[in-house]
Amino acid sequence: MIDKIIVFIFGSIVGSFLNVCIHRMPLGESVVWPRSHCPKCKKRIPGYDNIPFLSYILLKGRCRFCKEKISLRYLIVEFLTAFIFLVFYYRYGLTFDFFFYIFFASNLIVATFVDIKHRIIPDEISIGGMILGFILSSVKGVNLGPFNYNFWPMLNSFLGIIIGGGVIYLTGIIFDLIYFKLMKRPPIQGETESMGGGDVKLLAMIGAFLGWQKALLTFFLAPFFGAIIGTINLIIKKDHTIPYGPFLSVAAIMSLYWADRIIYLIFLR
Repeated sequence: MIDKIIVFIFGSIVGSFLNVCIHRMPLGESVVWPRSHCPKCKKRIPGYDNIPFLSYILLKGRCRFCKEKISLRYLIVEFLTAFIFLVFYYRYGLTFDFFFYIFFASNLIVATFVDIKHRIIPDEISIGGMILGFILSSVKGVNLGPFNYNFWPMLNSFLGIIIGGGVIYLTGIIFDLIYFKLMKRPPIQGETESMGGGDVKLLAMIGAFLGWQKALLTFFLAPFFGAIIGTINLIIKKDHTIPYGPFLSVAAIMSLYWADRIIYLIFLR
């Protein structure tokens, strides 16, 4: 029980750092310097006001100095990260896979919340995560014997990058060609593409960690979530544009955990 509490606390601390990344990366700011400060009054936040969960609750969601509201996102990200760490610990224990997938999930969390607010996915997360995923997947192939290296994890990661990024890129091109053909006009200046470059790089990053098969499953699952939220958004806000990164992230976690079951239910029942 103590080990699970420690993992949960560690996850919440990582979540606190992810909040810094979510706030600063879209602004082009360093995530390590300067130290945490209130985005409104710029006062440095002391350590006792930066304790995950507790500080937000004790401060009643407001800055100690200027009394401006602190976004509820900070609490959500800390809890979500801690929860995911605990779930992965239950499944993988303190193994290489545990650290492999918490790196992956942390990237997805940052990508999701940045995309929700700014409609972008930082290259530090997508491209950086892609490189990290490939390197860590290559490390997975290392065995104790000097001649027992398993090339499959590295190859699967490489194929995941190519196929994951490629399939969503080609889909966007085909959709745009069909759409503007039906509209009988070329795209006007400032008109956005159906699939942004950030989404392409994000699915390539997902493929680097999960391999090509689960990247493809993620590609096919994400539109179901997007269609539901998109319909609600269109009805309520009369807006047909939605960030797609969060749906890719949810679909990726589902693919990681339930790929075999989903494939069985769809194709083999």
